Amino acid sequence: MTEKPWEPQVHLSDPRALRAYAHPTRMTLVGLLRLEGPFTATRAAELTGESVASCSYHLRILAKYGLVEEADPGGPGREKPWRATAATTDWPNYSEDPAVTSAAEALNAAVAENQLHRMMRALEVRHTLPAEWQQAERYTDATLYLTPEELIALGERLEAVVGEFIGRNYNPELRPEGARRIAYLNVAYVAPGPAADPGHAPEQP
Repeated sequence: MTEKPWEPQVHLSDPRALRAYAHPTRMTLVGLLRLEGPFTATRAAELTGESVASCSYHLRILAKYGLVEEADPGGPGREKPWRATAATTDWPNYSEDPAVTSAAEALNAAVAENQLHRMMRALEVRHTLPAEWQQAERYTDATLYLTPEELIALGERLEAVVGEFIGRNYNPELRPEGARRIAYLNVAYVAPGPAADPGHAPEQP
């Protein structure tokens, strides 16, 4: 059974931590540790295709900012196992500190790029899935008119539903037969352009 992280969430607010986590290999390592860990730098290299030295370096950087930790502090060198410190990572959506804002925006961009890359990889092999899985997948979007309060409430409702299934990540015995690992994206942003301006009247044809 995969060992469950000790804390439900780790919060990043230090600009240095935000910039450190924005590295694609580090985001990958944290994600793998949460689902496959604990494991060593050698195993990390096998899972990511990176060198052992590179994985060892990135794991040390992640540990510096509290995202991972040694599972066995007495382990020898690169063969010591690492584990994630929390089930999820959180960072500010808004800050009065320009340094935090800049680092958080860079991290948001890195996460979006990483998610898009993963989705494109999934689309490339989608034709190999059984028909039932192709029919079950969702690639949809919607345009809504909401207040900030309504958007927050909608996000909380969706997160509550998703949260009902999170325990299966760490307890395989909870997974029903036929369950597969699913990447679920929950993204909402103010649409750019004239439609985002409440005072803009649409042009008449």
